[in-house]
Amino acid sequence: MLVDVALPHLDRTFDYRVPTHLDDAAVPGVRVRVRFAGRMVDGFLLERSDDTAHVGKLAWVDKVVSPEPVLTAEVAGLARAVADRYAGVMADVLRLAVPARHARVEAETPRERATTDPAPVDRAGWEAYPRGGAFLDALAGGRAAHAVWQALPGEEWAARLAEAAVATRSAGRSALLVVPDQRDVARLHAACAALLGEDGVVALTAELGPAERYRRWLAVRRGSVRVVVGTRSAAFVPLGELGLLAVWDDGDDSHSEPRAPYPQVRDVLVLRAHREGAALLLAGFARTAEAQVLVETRWASPVAADRATVRARMPRVTAIGETDTQLVRDPAARAARVPGVAFEAARAALSAGRPVLVQVPRSGYLPFLACATCRDAARCRHCAGPLGLPRSGAGSEGALPACRWCGRAEPAFRCGHCGSRRLRAGVVGAGRTAEELGRAFPGVTVRTSGGGAEVLDTVPAWPSLVVATPGAEPVVEGGGGAGYGAALLLDGWAMLARPDLRVAEETLRRWFAAAAGVVPHTDGGRVVVVAEASLPTVQALVRWDPAGHAEAELAERAEVGFPPAVRMAAVEGPPAAVAEICDAVLGTGRVDPSPPEGVELLGPVEIDPPDRPGAGHGAADEVRERALLRVPRRAGRDLARALHDAQALRTARKAPETVRVRLDPDEID
Repeated sequence: MLVDVALPHLDRTFDYRVPTHLDDAAVPGVRVRVRFAGRMVDGFLLERSDDTAHVGKLAWVDKVVSPEPVLTAEVAGLARAVADRYAGVMADVLRLAVPARHARVEAETPRERATTDPAPVDRAGWEAYPRGGAFLDALAGGRAAHAVWQALPGEEWAARLAEAAVATRSAGRSALLVVPDQRDVARLHAACAALLGEDGVVALTAELGPAERYRRWLAVRRGSVRVVVGTRSAAFVPLGELGLLAVWDDGDDSHSEPRAPYPQVRDVLVLRAHREGAALLLAGFARTAEAQVLVETRWASPVAADRATVRARMPRVTAIGETDTQLVRDPAARAARVPGVAFEAARAALSAGRPVLVQVPRSGYLPFLACATCRDAARCRHCAGPLGLPRSGAGSEGALPACRWCGRAEPAFRCGHCGSRRLRAGVVGAGRTAEELGRAFPGVTVRTSGGGAEVLDTVPAWPSLVVATPGAEPVVEGGGGAGYGAALLLDGWAMLARPDLRVAEETLRRWFAAAAGVVPHTDGGRVVVVAEASLPTVQALVRWDPAGHAEAELAERAEVGFPPAVRMAAVEGPPAAVAEICDAVLGTGRVDPSPPEGVELLGPVEIDPPDRPGAGHGAADEVRERALLRVPRRAGRDLARALHDAQALRTARKAPETVRVRLDPDEID
């Protein structure tokens, strides 16, 4: 029995006796109620046995909540493996894996689903890649191929993934396709339904609501549907006879679970593919350093087009300062937010009858303000938060700037650095950008997607300016051949200047995602990236070389000792609690004198409280620290085990302070 108690020192199974009247209903996988530590708690029955290793009297199972076996042995094993990898608790993982029960849905008569033979796979799309056809053959043959697919610019990626699912189904096996968000789910579901029929695929997302999500999840659990498209929670869906596990854009932060133990979809699917003997496909326009590790260790094979095909399909990419001629024609190009070459590309695309995409890394109107004299960031006098101009005040010349943390208006700003009272825009957001472009291109429709505005799924294939924040770029209507005439990637300095380990990788991923929607250079497609041409990240975009950038990124991280070249844990909490965890792992405490091989401690450093970012530390109990622990990759399991044991000791003695432990965190700033 696994009880739903998320305490590390109770992270194990417990034996209970099953009363005679529950004997038939108490089968492995059902939800139960049991008495635990003097109170009634939920749990899952994992296994029935005639004997027990427990010495003493066993408690009785109080109730079988439902006769529906919702937890399969495969998912239970996966949950245990995920908890072990992330120094977490299995009960926390099962909360992510098994949706909440909906009694009325369980009692419904399952609807009949039409069975349709999968349509024959058109191999032309995959055969644009030298190893693409072989990958489809492996799926159709039921073999566990592992691949990292670099999608070409303008690729109909949803159609390619649907074709991979059909090839998997032709071998009698099931397929699970995980994408970042609801828009991607809708696009991929439509592509799968076109080949498998509406009843041959199901979409699982949090937006469905509890009843409908549970209804669809049960259909999968009961074997009525064999192809699933979903967001990160679908990674644990109980599909039998798994043939394919695929994740699109594995570097997207939507794939990282914000709840403990903070698993990443890519890692969950790698574990699942290994455990269940399924094929794995990591796909995207960009390539993460984690995917590069799989390629370099030969666990996965790259599926990428040759350079001639890439050059034929990509738009022309221009960076700032790449030629002396460009700087002679526009001497202010390096300082301008929208340089002359960007205006030229936009005008040419609009004249050709195509829309223009403008990617802005910030949302809002004027997200941040700065002192007009010394350029120091404008700060709130009450909480030291950044000042900004809200969109509601955009139309009023006398609108007051307000703090973006505490919300207080600032009627009399005075710079704490130089004393000036004048303000300027520090970073211009999507709203202000749309307004400025509307003035620069009178008569042209300007649309905004994301950044507080509605996220558009599609835009018409006629002249317009589409201002979007990263991840909110709409698709141009019209299918194959349709696309943006140009893409302007603004504020490259702002994206690359963020203090984050993954800043180069994340910036390039966002640029590739936007540029992939532009028509090829042979059709006049242009991309202008407003960043210095000499930067390696910019050069990777100009050459359209995601693999080369991932290789260099991994080498740099190996040199400085950061994930994924090593395994790393971030321990955050009150200073005494962080020190206690670190001492236990390092073997300097009284717990375990044998630390994980090669473990190193970085820090601790003081960090902002999670509830009030950037606020000053008042009482001592508001001070929080973060320490980083790293080990060689081969010692990753030992580090996770040591962290789990250290947390178990604290919860066993009911330590009051909360400590957050994250393995291989996505963000280290």
